[in-house]
Amino acid sequence: MAVINETHRLRDLDRAFLERYNLVGPRYTSYPTAPHFHEGVDGAAFRNHLLALTPAQRRRPLSIYIHLPFCIEHCSFCACNVIISPKMEQVSEPYVRMLEREVELHAAVVDRDRPVIQFHWGGGTPTYLNVDQIRRVHAMVAGRFNLAADAEQSIEIHVSWTSDEQLRTLAALGFNRVSLGVQDFNPRTQEAIRRRQTYERTRQVILLARELGFRGINVDLVYGLPYQTPATFGETIERIIDLRPDRLAVYNFAYLPGRLAHQRSIRPETLPSGEQKFQIFLEAHDRFSAAGYRYIGMDHFALPDDELSLAFDQGTMQRNFMGFTTRAGADLLGIGVSAISHVTNCYAQNVKKPPAWERAIAAGEFPIERGLLLSRDDLIRQEVIAGLMCRDHVNQHEIERHHGIVFDEYFAEEIDRLEPMVRDELLTIGPDTLDLTFLGRLFVRNIAMVFDAYLKRPEGKQVVYSRTL
Repeated sequence: MAVINETHRLRDLDRAFLERYNLVGPRYTSYPTAPHFHEGVDGAAFRNHLLALTPAQRRRPLSIYIHLPFCIEHCSFCACNVIISPKMEQVSEPYVRMLEREVELHAAVVDRDRPVIQFHWGGGTPTYLNVDQIRRVHAMVAGRFNLAADAEQSIEIHVSWTSDEQLRTLAALGFNRVSLGVQDFNPRTQEAIRRRQTYERTRQVILLARELGFRGINVDLVYGLPYQTPATFGETIERIIDLRPDRLAVYNFAYLPGRLAHQRSIRPETLPSGEQKFQIFLEAHDRFSAAGYRYIGMDHFALPDDELSLAFDQGTMQRNFMGFTTRAGADLLGIGVSAISHVTNCYAQNVKKPPAWERAIAAGEFPIERGLLLSRDDLIRQEVIAGLMCRDHVNQHEIERHHGIVFDEYFAEEIDRLEPMVRDELLTIGPDTLDLTFLGRLFVRNIAMVFDAYLKRPEGKQVVYSRTL
């Protein structure tokens, strides 16, 4: 049993403990996870699903995600679906035109009165688009959907490729949250991951965003990158603390060179070990906590008055393909190549290659490549995993009431498998709830994996996941 004192001095954890929990597994931006989607859900099936929604389901709020896949350079750590091209408008203009046609397909079958409470642009680098294209993409959604007056409108940016004019345009359109990918300020690490940006420009962008009235500024960092140590990453942390973003994501680097060919330029001997990565994260946790940030879970931190922190307290935080989001209960429409929609009990993912995406849209079809209709068991396990990931506990009575099961009977095998984790002080199991300890919050992926029925299935292709440490 791991000995953890009352203040959870995690640096005292021994190597055997860390090795025991350094497994490969999902990050649970969905359950079931995307590798288990199949081609049985295509464009026609997804369209029919939207048309078959009940009147109550048709009134649910919406979250709309626009995927803009273009980048000028390929960062070697990246695991996103991107298109690398220095040609800018030559490749983005046809994409924007086709994007509008896909928006029209959705607008034709989605009730006009459904409020859009979240509108997010991801990539790639969304600010690869010029100012005119940014206005057009925003207008194509705002003109066809009911964009709520208090909607969270957010965008991911690369500060080296974002101009002041673009920021001013975004603010004028109503964007109120901006997410800056920083990863690490250390020059040697930046060179190794092909992500070159200066602290000075990052600071300029944050100051301008605040001046323009953005109410939320997020910064993304990545630990486990080449040449990182607690000391070098600590220097980046101190600079970020000085900039005082509202929210932080400190992601565990997913090194998957077997699946991502561009990651093969990273030499494995330059990477910190799982144990070293854990120490780097603990350094980040301690410094951000001392600076007033709350650890929300799964590598996320937020200031106490940030919307994510408030959503965590109120139980309205959820996890989806955009990570942690603040407004539970919304259906997700994903638009653009590779984007994923989640409407009631249906997942649907767009094709990943632009030519196939364009052909489907030109034919008037939803460009869906694969998806999944969730079974009753999927929905039960989805709620359990969401409770672990977003609320640090599972209320057994709520699960029983929602799904008509006896929790201890339905999950008898899982409860047995949790016993070693109880002994290791990752969670407690009471008569009514499963509750994560502070240590368990850091290993929540491991706990969630116990409830993942798909990990037990021997059939099908081998799925490659990142390590939990």
